[in-house]
Amino acid sequence: MSQTVLIVEDDEKIVHLLRLYLEREGFGVSAAPDGAAGLEAVARLRPDLVILDLMLPHLDGIEVCRRIRASSEVPVLMLTARVDEVDRLLGLSIGADDYVTKPFSPREVVARVRTILRRTTRPPAERILRRGGLAMDVERHHVTVDGREVRLTSIEFRLLQALLESPERVFTRDALLNRIYAHQESAVVDRAIDVHVGKVREKLGDDPARPRFIATVRGVGYKLL
Repeated sequence: MSQTVLIVEDDEKIVHLLRLYLEREGFGVSAAPDGAAGLEAVARLRPDLVILDLMLPHLDGIEVCRRIRASSEVPVLMLTARVDEVDRLLGLSIGADDYVTKPFSPREVVARVRTILRRTTRPPAERILRRGGLAMDVERHHVTVDGREVRLTSIEFRLLQALLESPERVFTRDALLNRIYAHQESAVVDRAIDVHVGKVREKLGDDPARPRFIATVRGVGYKLL
């Protein structure tokens, strides 16, 4: 998925030029003509980076940056015709990540955007849940038992994830049903969970009589061993 850059700039020629170069480099681009529209776009679009002009009508770039920083850590690259040190220090002190002074090369702006994003964008943390020979990669939706891949439906995956996230906790059938159907409107009955657990056990190669992973707690529900 391409990263999105929001340009907050009232000069249409600059917006057009930056959009042309950024889109050529594979970025998604949105634009806002003033500070108020820029703040609304930040909240609505959640861009990966904001290019923010210092001299905006009604609400200047310094105030826009200050308000962005009150609720977001999105990187901000400021555009300015002012070159004196006071403006630079003021902008950086309220959270701008970098400055480019006008007139500028659009290639330089693209290079600065890439540099800032490399510095500020962290890859998603690997989230692996393990228990014995059982491993679940939550982000990749991948499950293995002793290195063997196990293919689960989305419901079976959520059920097993709930158990892995709270090992040794005894889940009632209602608690498990609430976890796996949390985002679906579905008429389910209490014993439906037994069917799902049975299918997960079968795919894991787990013997209910001598369970290795999922144990039945009589009269209550299930837990991970």
